Amino acid sequence: MTDVAAIVRRFNRSYTQRIGVLEDSFLGLGMPLGTARLLFEIGTAPGSVAELRARLGLDSGYVSRLLRRLEDAGLVAVVPDPEDRRRRQVSLTDTGRTRWRELEERSDERARLLVDPLTPRQRDRLAAALAEADLLVRAATVRLEPTDPTSPPALEAVGRYFAEIGLRFGYDSGGETEKDARLLVPPSGSFIVAISDGRPVACGGVQTIQSEQRSSIGEIKRMWVDDAWRGAGLGSRLLRHLEDAARDLGHGVVRLDTNAALGEAIAMYERAGYASIERYNDNPWATHFFEKIL
Repeated sequence: MTDVAAIVRRFNRSYTQRIGVLEDSFLGLGMPLGTARLLFEIGTAPGSVAELRARLGLDSGYVSRLLRRLEDAGLVAVVPDPEDRRRRQVSLTDTGRTRWRELEERSDERARLLVDPLTPRQRDRLAAALAEADLLVRAATVRLEPTDPTSPPALEAVGRYFAEIGLRFGYDSGGETEKDARLLVPPSGSFIVAISDGRPVACGGVQTIQSEQRSSIGEIKRMWVDDAWRGAGLGSRLLRHLEDAARDLGHGVVRLDTNAALGEAIAMYERAGYASIERYNDNPWATHFFEKIL
């Protein structure tokens, strides 16, 4: 771990120096990196102040200060949301759009200058390495949070889960979200959503299926990982987190079911110590059943 940390720190020092992070005026735009990054986010996906905070993982006070600088410079407009005046919507002004395009052009130019000395083969290696590093760093830093199953992030995640299994197996999800709202909540259940850049990228829940004191059993449900995140270890991390949630609920055993077509999921469960058992429920699309003693 010490060697890994040293490599990460060396890369951070080298890269931040070369992309202009240390300069007071990032890319010669007259603003530091934090302000420029917020301008980029607003130009890329305008939205509410809360959405910007969530995407960037910043506290409200800091974002407010950055927004005031951008407002004072005439680059953004912050107005009440007409549908909910408690929220504030942020968008670029005409001057802001001009500055945003300039930021894009200078960022592209800096990136091109950085890779110009490399051969085509070296560029391909660099692109592949950076894509892998980006995915792994985001997977390591993604937030896993207990969430109300009826909240917007949870509904979005579960909707994508049902869309995927519906496409694969023709599964009818009618009434399932109402069932989740009853079963995947404390004190007998829990629902976890993984959030990255303000969007759900994975989810899973635990419900109680047997609550006798000597043999309390939990069941893992709705486990889903966004396709773009598969192969980064997020599924294994989520599974461990759900097992911890089951322990917190007092369960000594956890079960789950899956389908034979989901070979990668079955392999992950077996690596995590799950043993194959007989059918324990009436789920019509499940073909494989597993259990693990916690």
